[in-house]
Amino acid sequence: MNVTSKKEEEEEPGYLVPVSQTHLQASNGSNEEFSHKMVLRNRSLINTRERRDYRGSSGEPQQPHDAEETEKSLSRSEHLNKHPQRPTGKKSHCCSDSGKRFTSSGIKIHQRTHTGEKSYSCGQCWRSFTTLISLKVHQRTHTRKKRYSCDQCGRRFATSGNLTKHQRKHTGEKPYRCDQCGRRFATSGNLTRHQRTHTGEKPYSCGQCGRRFSRSGDLTLHQRTHTGEKPYSCGQCGRRFSRSGDLTVHKRTHTGEKPYSCDQCGKRFATSGNLTKHQRKHTGEKPYSCGQCGKRFASSGSLTLHQRTHTGEKPYSCGQCGRSFSRSGDLTVHKRTHRIEIS
Repeated sequence: MNVTSKKEEEEEPGYLVPVSQTHLQASNGSNEEFSHKMVLRNRSLINTRERRDYRGSSGEPQQPHDAEETEKSLSRSEHLNKHPQRPTGKKSHCCSDSGKRFTSSGIKIHQRTHTGEKSYSCGQCWRSFTTLISLKVHQRTHTRKKRYSCDQCGRRFATSGNLTKHQRKHTGEKPYRCDQCGRRFATSGNLTRHQRTHTGEKPYSCGQCGRRFSRSGDLTLHQRTHTGEKPYSCGQCGRRFSRSGDLTVHKRTHTGEKPYSCDQCGKRFATSGNLTKHQRKHTGEKPYSCGQCGKRFASSGSLTLHQRTHTGEKPYSCGQCGRSFSRSGDLTVHKRTHRIEIS
């Protein structure tokens, strides 16, 4: 039976004590084995004492776990000093087209607004986007529940903002005003595009021919003249179109729909543009003027025809006799003379 002296019990744990005769008697092994055990024990006690006596910057003794936390903190600090700093977000890259400055990643995204590049396409519809985040936002329109409905026509929307924009079609509200000409718009985007007619800014350029445009949508449509792409097809006759608006108007030739009516005479039209032209007959408005003689016209098409009287341009030619005309209608009438000759 091992006996421990009272003196040893009173010794504070963690400090070295003399080896008593009782310890020696308790050892069943050789003196060498006992010596090895004592070395290990003393090392353990020394480490414990060093941890307990560790004092922080305050001069107060710290508990062993506090010392360990301090070592970890120092280790983390050393790691941060060795770790290379992240980019600071400095806008060191300048766009040669717009003069705006961007970060190294931002300049790549911005340049797509000039080139018209839209690398991210929606797998559910025809739309493409310049950034991945724009695509993800768009894709929610396919999956997200359309909780907002128009109380006038019943059309539903995924966001309250889109509903608000839509309702302005019914109310005629145009809260955005151009400070140069006073013209008003229903959306801020339409105002921005309009202001480019004053500034002449054309930030979007075609990568194939260099032609520049004030709107990204116009660039996209133009690029289809190079590619021949016509992504919109009529479900009834199969005819294809490069613009969704052209397809919508075409479908009305099948349905006979004429959603636009003149509030003065009641005449109806398939397109808003034809209604606008018609209304000028009532108002007498002629917004298009010839730069050479000053004559004014109600439609841009009429101005174009008139300008050919100054330039002599005749873009319509007969495939049979080569005769040219300034108006497509005149060519159509001329072709009938060949049919009469054949008959």
